[in-house]
Parts: sequence; structure tokens; C-alpha cells
Amino acid sequence: MRRLRPAARILLVDGHGRALLFRFTPAGRDPFWVTPGGALDPGESYEAAARRELREEVGLDLDCGPQVARRQADFLSVEGVEVTADERYFRVDVDSCEVDPAGHTTLERQVMQRWHWFTRDEIAAHAEAIFPVDLLDLLALTDGATARMEHSHAD
Repeated sequence: MRRLRPAARILLVDGHGRALLFRFTPAGRDPFWVTPGGALDPGESYEAAARRELREEVGLDLDCGPQVARRQADFLSVEGVEVTADERYFRVDVDSCEVDPAGHTTLERQVMQRWHWFTRDEIAAHAEAIFPVDLLDLLALTDGATARMEHSHAD
């Protein structure tokens, strides 16, 4: 039986229109790339989870604004659990940002060791799987939907 997995995911886009993705390499499976984000903690709202995940995975402590998309998907989690994910997406635009992995969990340090700012052309042509599979559509749908954050984490 699949476990319900409510999750908040962030479409983090820089001033050049590139989206940040993390590469996952779970044991016994092909590598894949995903947007920042993750499962809600018990009693946590999607909005609070988006802010927490952005802080933990990227090092940015920002209000992620309103939900811009929702997606449901069945998949095998990196922990090996069959889940039905109820994912809510948040769009955050930053001028630039350096990823700070200090907040990564032990599991993330094992399976999520690389990240890359992808152009839309790179997403379209990438050989490894990228999730969500409709990421380019989500980015196009949400272009201009949020105010740009005047923030640079590279200081």
C-alpha cells in the first residue's frame, strides 16, 4: 500500500532564468534530478515546509509566496517507500544564489551531492531523468508570477 506524502517543492529561478536542480543517486537506481523541496513535517503547512526546505537545502530563508501549481504522482522515495505524493509548488526568483549545503540531512549528504543551475535548453536536452517531468511547462506557466527577490547569497 502506498503512503501519502504531502510535499512542498520550490521552483528556484535565478536572474538568468536558470532553475536549480539537485541530483539524486539512490542505491540501485538510475540518477535523477529534482527541484528543491521535500515532505511536510507532521502538522506543517505547505507554505512553512517550502520555507524550511529552501533554508535546509539551499541556505535561503525566504517566504516562498503562494502555491503556483499542484501535482500528484506515484513513485518510490529515496528511502525505498512507495508513495503517492501530493506536491505543491512555489516559485521563488532570486538574482543569484550559492547553494549552502550546511542544512542537508545525513540522507541528503549521501544521495544528493551535486546541484546545477539548468537553462531551459539544458533541461530539454538532459540525458538523465528530471522531475517533475513537466518542469519546463511549470516554469513557463509561472514566469512572471512572482516578484523577484533582491537577494544574493554569494556575499
